Amino acid sequence: MKYSAIILLIFYFNNICSQDALNYPKAKVNFDDYEDLVKKVKVVRQERLLSLDEFLAYQKDENTVILDTRSRANFNAVHIKGAINLPFTEFTQNNLRRLISDPNTRILIYCNNNIEGDQIYFGSKTYSPEDEKKRKKYEKKATYIDRSFADNNSNYISLALNIPTFINLYGYGYRNIYELDELVDIKDKRVQFKKKKK
Repeated sequence: MKYSAIILLIFYFNNICSQDALNYPKAKVNFDDYEDLVKKVKVVRQERLLSLDEFLAYQKDENTVILDTRSRANFNAVHIKGAINLPFTEFTQNNLRRLISDPNTRILIYCNNNIEGDQIYFGSKTYSPEDEKKRKKYEKKATYIDRSFADNNSNYISLALNIPTFINLYGYGYRNIYELDELVDIKDKRVQFKKKKK
């Protein structure tokens, strides 16, 4: 009889605990809101794409920052001189306002898919089923897709960090965002890179 009562109590408490777990509110994730934001940003972004020369000219202006949203490790290894870093995974309203307090600040952005010639710290954010097959065949772990292959491959997908960065900055209330729109060789003398000393 004692064991039956204990089993009933365990069953009862387990049932209550599982009911509590089922009563969590929905996650703060809304695809429709994000999709609406993407539609707004798509129009704005088309007018905010810069050549390298424009990007470098804007960099010199007051109230302008270059924001690099790659990982802290990659940023510390090499970045455009003068850039500040906030990894995309750390985007919150508080973190952004702490870093860029004035939402009217001109923000210049660039990402992996803007820099060519350093596949370690600026690895191309792209995907191709054909490249996946090649990697598996040769058991290589590299994620680099040759640019000429990518441009001629209809299954090539660009997954550049610039796009979610632009969308999220806009969503957090920043309206003065500009994006580098060229693939720049890391050896281009017009761009100054700050590199970690080995």
